Amino acid sequence: MEQKRCAWVTTDPIYLDYHDEEWGVPLHDDQKLFEMLSLGGAQAGLSWITILKRRENYREAFANFDPEIIKNYDASKVEELRQNEGIIRNKLKINSVISNAKAFLNVQAEFGTFEAYIWQFVESKPIINHWDEIGQIPASTPESERMSKDLKKRGFKFVGPTICYAFMQSIGMVNDHTMDCFRYSNLVV
Repeated sequence: MEQKRCAWVTTDPIYLDYHDEEWGVPLHDDQKLFEMLSLGGAQAGLSWITILKRRENYREAFANFDPEIIKNYDASKVEELRQNEGIIRNKLKINSVISNAKAFLNVQAEFGTFEAYIWQFVESKPIINHWDEIGQIPASTPESERMSKDLKKRGFKFVGPTICYAFMQSIGMVNDHTMDCFRYSNLVV
């Protein structure tokens, strides 16, 4: 018998794996958090599956999302990345990963970890929502609006409230699986 999933999931194996293994699972590893924030910015204006299909290319292009390496990317590296057909070659999006690496490191220096900083927006525990259907899920929330404002103040780019809310969903700060999805009850703590 096939398990019931959130209605947004297609039959694409990449989407199925992402939904079943990652989406909504609390994530606390700083480098993975930086990866998800970077991929969320790359996704702006595009579908998430477009980014997921390029995820390995992004990992290769951006040193497995190591902010210590990325902070040193210069104009020649940006130009090299703009020629990389495996990623979204938008110059603003590429530059945002570099500037976000610097801002990310500043947050780590101030808070000890990016995880300690980012999870404060939900008081360090996931928000468990109770949606019957995907149409009930908001594009942004007061928490994502506060996060966006604070990230922007700290120099982050491509971190509007909608991007921040998608980031929150992806790293398990919120459980937005619909209640009929098999993952919903797996993630209720």
